[in-house]
Amino acid sequence: MSAGGFCKLPNGSVVVALTLPSPVESGGAVRMIVHAVNRARALTRLRNLGLRAVYLRGNAEPPTPDEVTAVLHHPDGLIWRTAPNSLQELWHPIRALRR
Repeated sequence: MSAGGFCKLPNGSVVVALTLPSPVESGGAVRMIVHAVNRARALTRLRNLGLRAVYLRGNAEPPTPDEVTAVLHHPDGLIWRTAPNSLQELWHPIRALRR
């Protein structure tokens, strides 16, 4: 269960969205949104956090406009929340997932 996509912004940077299995024991999935200079750099940011088997194949689930806005307004440029997206759940910084 790994789906995702990307969108290129007017300034040349990209926003990558990936739905990945949850790294915590509860199961489920998380939606990760990453802002970076390019797709390779976005995936490297996730791999550096310990998510080694992260790949982006295709563009089946690109980030929504709300996801792009959320990640651009976050200082880390890397956010997540459980998937499927719950409208009541807010976006979390990556350090909240690693606890």
